[in-house]
This record gives sequence, C-alpha cells and structure tokens, in this order.
Amino acid sequence: MGKGDKMSKAVELSINTIRLLSAEAIQKSNSGHPGLPMGAAPMAYTLWARHLKHNAANPKWQDRDRFILSAGHGSMLIYSLLHLFGYDLSIEDLKNFRQYGSKTPGHPEFGHTSGVEITTGPLGQGIANGVGMAMAESYLSKKFNKPGYKLVDHYTYVLAGDGCMMEGVSAEAASLAGTLGLGKLVLLYDSNNITIEGNTDIAFREDVAKRFEAYGWQVLQVEDGTDVEAIDRALAEAKQEENKPSLIVVKTQIGYGCPGKQGKASCHGEPLGEENIKATKSNLGWAYEEEFHVPAEVRGHMESIRLQGMEKENAWKKIFEGYSREYADLAAEWEKWHHDGLVTNLSSNESYWNYDMKPTATRASSGDVLNRLTTLVSNLVGGAADLAPSTKTYMKDMGDFSAEDHSGANLHFGVREHAMAAIANGIAVHGGLIPYVSTFFVFSDYMKPSMRLSALMKLPVIYILTHDSIGVGEDGPTHQPIEHLA
Repeated sequence: MGKGDKMSKAVELSINTIRLLSAEAIQKSNSGHPGLPMGAAPMAYTLWARHLKHNAANPKWQDRDRFILSAGHGSMLIYSLLHLFGYDLSIEDLKNFRQYGSKTPGHPEFGHTSGVEITTGPLGQGIANGVGMAMAESYLSKKFNKPGYKLVDHYTYVLAGDGCMMEGVSAEAASLAGTLGLGKLVLLYDSNNITIEGNTDIAFREDVAKRFEAYGWQVLQVEDGTDVEAIDRALAEAKQEENKPSLIVVKTQIGYGCPGKQGKASCHGEPLGEENIKATKSNLGWAYEEEFHVPAEVRGHMESIRLQGMEKENAWKKIFEGYSREYADLAAEWEKWHHDGLVTNLSSNESYWNYDMKPTATRASSGDVLNRLTTLVSNLVGGAADLAPSTKTYMKDMGDFSAEDHSGANLHFGVREHAMAAIANGIAVHGGLIPYVSTFFVFSDYMKPSMRLSALMKLPVIYILTHDSIGVGEDGPTHQPIEHLA
C-alpha cells in the first residue's frame, strides 16, 4: 500500500470517527442532533486538517484562524473535532455530553469549553459573529502589519446550515460583509435541505447562491459533500479571493452513513437508536466494537497535524520577536490592546472628569465622553445603525471603516440593528478591540437576541441607547420606549 493509500485510509477513518463519536455521545445522553455532524463531517475534517491555522496547545494564540459553528445544535461535531485535534477535551467529556456541569453542553459555550470561539445556538448568529471577527482581523492587520512582519494574517470560517440561512440576522450581516469586501471570511453552507419539520421545500425554495452573489460574495459549489478533494479545492479557491467574502455551498445528506435515517428529518434532532448505530457502523465498514473508539491510525494522523499547528505558532512568535525589536512602540501597543481589561485607570484621571457644566442633552454629553475616551482607550471601535449623527456616536479624527479602507475605527452598520450587535459580539471575542454599538432605545427590540448573548458571554460590548422614554413625543408611540427598561 502506497503513501497515498495510507493517507486516504487515515482520512476516511478520521471522518467516520467524527461521525461515530457524535452519534454515540448523543445516544448515550439520549438527546441531541446527530444529523449535522454525520453529514458535515467531511467538510469539517477537511477544513480543520488542511486549512485551519490553529494550535491545540494554545487555543488563545492571537493569529489563529477562527472557526464558528453557527449551526450550534450540531455541537457534537465541534466537540469531536476538539477531542481528535488535541484540545483539552477527553473521551470522558464526550461521554458526558449534555450533562449538567460537563465541558460538552448542548450548544457550544464561549469561555466554557477550550477551543470554542463563541456561544452559538440561536441560528444565524454565528454568521454575523464571523463578520465581526473578519472585521476585527482586517482592522488589526491595517494597524499593526509592517513590511516583512505579518502579525495579523488569519481567516474566519463559519459552518452554517439551512436554518441559519433563513434567519434575518444572517441576511443583514452577509449584506454588510459583501459591501465591505471582507476577503478573509469563508462561509461553509451545509446544504442538506432538511429542517425539523421536513424538507426545506415547505418553506425555503430560494436560490441561496444567487442571493449571496447579489450581496457581493464569491460563491463556490461542491456537489458532493463527501468529496474531500473537492472541498479542499473550494477552500483553497476561497482563500485566493482577497476582495470578497466566500460562500461555499456544500451539498450534503443529513445523517450520512445511517441506512435507516440518512436524508430524513428524523435524524435532525433525536438520537439514532442503538440498532441504527450498529447499522451505521456496518454500512461505513467500521471494524471496531468498542464504543467511543478512536483508531490508532487516527490518533497518529491527528498528532502529526497537531505538531504542525505548534510549529506555525512558533514561527509566528519568531516574527513577533523581530517585530518587537524593530517596532517597539507598536509591539507595546499590541500588548496593551490584547490585555485583559482596560490598561488605563479612568477613575483616577482628573482631566477625564472636567466638563463644562452647562445644561446639555444627555446624548450630547455621551458623545463628549466617547470622544474623550478615544484619547485614553485607543482600541475603541464602533458606530450606529445609521444613526451616529443623532446618537452622537461618531469618533472625531478616527477614520471610517469602509470597503476602500479597513483602517478606520468608525463602523457604519447600516439599518441592521440585530446584525450590528451580533457583529460586535464577534469583534469582542476576537480580541484586541473594544466595540460599541448604538441606536435609539426603542430599537433595542431588534437587538435583544444578540444583547442577551453578550450578557451570557460576559462580553465588554458597550451599548449606547438614546432617545429613551416619552421625551420623543413628536415621533409618536412607535418611538416611545416607555416600557423597555422594565
């Protein structure tokens, strides 16, 4: 058997290990969603093994690629990947899937499981989070990269399903991403045409590829979701496009490998059943009887990939050493921006508290404070949902983040409140920046799902909400948020 044959066997075994670890963990917990992990395993493996720049030994390496499972219900996919690729997640952790206090909750949770970049579950959020991460990457690269020193050079990958594509927040975010030309954002669309209620034909017949082309995305197609080489080529092509985000439509079968469930809605959100798991193992040619088994060939294959990740970070560290010598001031600012919490002590800075005490509108006072902050907190970025002149949230002399120039700190979200907040979550978890967003208080209605996730993740996203209560009388009842604070 030649080297290529050995490799193809290791690849096939790795993909089937992802499928079966997922199915067995869900069966053991008697709860979960096996369909997506089984159908999406080839694309997830191909991304993680051949393209994702990451180091399991340091999940917080600042120049790692980011991976977001927007379809968070398929959480056993990411848990299986994290275990196999060497992160701090054991077989015992997989066996405790969905159990209270475990590292493997029903949906991925930021700050709880090593290697999980952001909390997902409410569909579509992950796509918008990815837009925020890609914006952060591009802004930081413009700030810190110098000739010979690519300190910031990574991609954001999102895996999403049909449900994510139906949610409005993903449409808002994708439209902005296309407008801004976020070339390092790659969205893998697990297109299996199945939701909980059945085939997507009952409620979702649009041409998603054409929609994303209209947004200004590069769109690539993979007709067979089990074709690792085709997926590999599509990912490579996506990375070549520098001026547009890329959508890769991957046609898959939900529950792939399970003879009695493959392609059916019944495997979306319920365990396969013991007999179906046995049938799946037989169908996939799985030669191991032990549950939660990881073949030795897979362990060896994954170890070689893990070592490559360590080498990549070590190479980056050498780049940073040279950068620190040649650009000492910028290196110091990099460390300051990536410090946990504010480096500046605002409360003891007397000049910060000296203001003209003449009567003024609260939003105007807020604007004064914001602009004074920019001189003390240099990594502030943010903006409003097309309301900065009204909410007084434009930072003077800080530039505009636009399709033509990603170096400006003022972000223009357009009239997209929900995506705005989700994008801010992505910027916050990316690291290096402190985001703020703004709109009228009444339109917090549009943002609540993302605001709730900000709170769940304890993220330092700043929400500036103006025009509150009955003071907006002449605008009428649609703009009077008298009940919102309660």
